[in-house]
Amino acid sequence: MAIIFTTKGDMDESLLEKREGVIDNAREHTKWVEYWHENVLVHRSVHVTIKEGAVWAAPELAQFG
Repeated sequence: MAIIFTTKGDMDESLLEKREGVIDNAREHTKWVEYWHENVLVHRSVHVTIKEGAVWAAPELAQFG
């Protein structure tokens, strides 16, 4: 099995409960994985893809889009 870096140090994945989730809407696509040990969250990894441009970005940045 894989070794997962957690708040309790490196742990074998077989000792952990894995939970995954997804948010997918017009603005974002987010996936996460959490590892729990004895009902305590010990690791969370997240990947976010932004689907829309940021409205706060300066107009000068548009040339890079």
